[in-house]
Amino acid sequence: MPDQRPSVGRIVHYVSHGTPMREDGSQAFPPACRAAIVTEVDPTYPGRVGLAVVNPTGTFFHPLESGGCEWLPVEAEDFPHKGGTWHWPEVV
Repeated sequence: MPDQRPSVGRIVHYVSHGTPMREDGSQAFPPACRAAIVTEVDPTYPGRVGLAVVNPTGTFFHPLESGGCEWLPVEAEDFPHKGGTWHWPEVV
């Protein structure tokens, strides 16, 4: 984990999974970064969190009890990011 540690109420980026690949290799909706709020933190592994994810079509929840979301360190060359993970927002 970086120097920052997730805590309840922090804003992070969640990477959506996107829709399944079509036969031609395209996706209707590719993975995308979405705003998310940390709702809970795994006490044994703080990189695993529960999230409330804000999407253009609604809010979705990823609680710890259903697996939560894993932290993924992000570098500039790591795009596209792996779906189903979270990371700190990039500095702009």
